[in-house]
Amino acid sequence: MSKNRGEWGSRIGFIMAAIGSAIGLGNIWRFPYTVASNGGGAFLIPYLVALLTAGIPILILEFGLGHKIRNSAPGVFGSLNKKWQVFGWWQAAISFVITTYYVVVIAWAMSYFLFSFNLGWGSDPKGFLFGDFLKLTDSPMSLGGLNFKVAIPLSIVWAVNYIVPVLGVKNGIEKANKILMPMLVVSLLIMVVRGLTLPGAIDGLDYYFKPDFSKLADGRVWLAAYGQVFYSLSIAFGIMLAYSSYLPKESDIVNNAFITGFGNCSFSLLSGIAVFSILGYMAKSQGVPVQEVASAGVGLAFIVFPKAINALPGMNSLFAVMFFGSLVFAGISSSISLVETFSSSIADRFNMSRIKALSISCGIGYLVSMIFATGAGLYILDIVDHYINNYGVALAGLIEIVMLAWFFNLESIRSYVNPLSDFQVGKWWNICLKYITPALLGIMTILNIRTDLKIPYEGYSIEAIAKYGGFFVLGSFVIAVIMLKVESTYHSISSKVKEVM
Repeated sequence: MSKNRGEWGSRIGFIMAAIGSAIGLGNIWRFPYTVASNGGGAFLIPYLVALLTAGIPILILEFGLGHKIRNSAPGVFGSLNKKWQVFGWWQAAISFVITTYYVVVIAWAMSYFLFSFNLGWGSDPKGFLFGDFLKLTDSPMSLGGLNFKVAIPLSIVWAVNYIVPVLGVKNGIEKANKILMPMLVVSLLIMVVRGLTLPGAIDGLDYYFKPDFSKLADGRVWLAAYGQVFYSLSIAFGIMLAYSSYLPKESDIVNNAFITGFGNCSFSLLSGIAVFSILGYMAKSQGVPVQEVASAGVGLAFIVFPKAINALPGMNSLFAVMFFGSLVFAGISSSISLVETFSSSIADRFNMSRIKALSISCGIGYLVSMIFATGAGLYILDIVDHYINNYGVALAGLIEIVMLAWFFNLESIRSYVNPLSDFQVGKWWNICLKYITPALLGIMTILNIRTDLKIPYEGYSIEAIAKYGGFFVLGSFVIAVIMLKVESTYHSISSKVKEVM
């Protein structure tokens, strides 16, 4: 294990960093729409069940493993079974791939934060986004050259993601999250207060929370709940293993997991109130139902919300600054954790300094991310995000749970975390990880594969899907195998040198 490992300075520092990793862009633009389109208030029932039977149990598992073994993903899985080490590298590689495009969306948000001061997107936010800002080409196969309006803020985002981890766990990541998280919460609360004072806000919240209990009989709603919990908690791609490995020896593992899980959940619910109160106002001002203006993803953040901000009766720029500032804060706190996952794996396995490991990780990542700063960047990002999540993160999660629940002594982790924790977990934890979670993740994976085989994702050409989706998904496997081979060669050479000396 690397001698260069740091340690969290306080429990609150770790919790803020863990919640900061879990809270990302999806909490603001994906969760509210998922709730509204899957039964409103009724969706919170399967969501809470998913959190308690999958999200928090996996957090306890990963916090326990990382704390006990005190290493990043490759070291954790390698110590359990030498053959599993390649899987740890695969998780780290998935984090690396996600980082390369996640930082691009943060760069967009950073630019829009600056546009917010004078509402620089004008009266046609859609035309501004696709034309003036992104310079979008007509297909993912037409790159259109490097767009410096994206490349310059992207460079700044990478610089932040390099500088913060270089300062160390305590002085860099922990301090950054102690600044970012309060700023994020304050920004969100200001948006909530402003949104609730607008005409039509009640209509938006009614659409958001109105329970449709008939939806609970639909299995797809339950799968959506498990999918939301799984993707939003930063589990199964090495982040929580790395973060928990920096915990002091006497740390309450179980309570930390519950606080992280419910903290992420609470922020998501609050985000929904902010989002749908403003969408309710927008719908009322246009004289249309809320569902006609509701959307998720990039469209919500960079088209629908700028339109809504333009229509506000006052405090337009302030609301815009708060909204896009929130996106930047949420994105940076998550991207730092992604960068830390891959770089800590390199530092641990090669006994390398943090600076050198981060220089390698960020340098290569920066170059790769430039493909998303081209005219086809939005298309490529959309394709890669879909396939790396469905065939990278989801599959890695399924394999991790099956390996640890069925081919490893799961009870040893429960026996390890319970004496450290005020609140102890019972046999329900084993049952959740052994039966419930793998079954639902398996069903999700099968349904995703079946859907993609029936209809190409978003109508993209097979060539584009293979070129970008296939390249990045298979690339994560290739990176894992290469890193394992390089590590094996490195340790072999190091052993021979020690024998000679």
